[in-house]
Amino acid sequence: MTEIAMTTEERKPNKFAMVVSFLLALPLATVLLVHPAMMLDANGHYNHTALMMVMIGISGGFIYGVGFLPRFWLWKWLFSPYVAWPLMLWGYYTWFLT
Repeated sequence: MTEIAMTTEERKPNKFAMVVSFLLALPLATVLLVHPAMMLDANGHYNHTALMMVMIGISGGFIYGVGFLPRFWLWKWLFSPYVAWPLMLWGYYTWFLT
């Protein structure tokens, strides 16, 4: 276990992906903080499962967007653009089309 924690092998994040992640997360976070009623469904209710996933995507967008790379494999995977971008796109779909 200590061998994993002691590795010094660091990969540099992609600057373009960092900017895209941050710019995708910023409007969604603003909408959820300032006017959360914009995320209601057609019946006027919140889909809590969808909002939880969107918030994980927003968290991943900010974490990767500022250049933080977690060391633990689960957090590294969860907050990567591969997971965060589809979740944030789901948030934009919820915001604009429903």
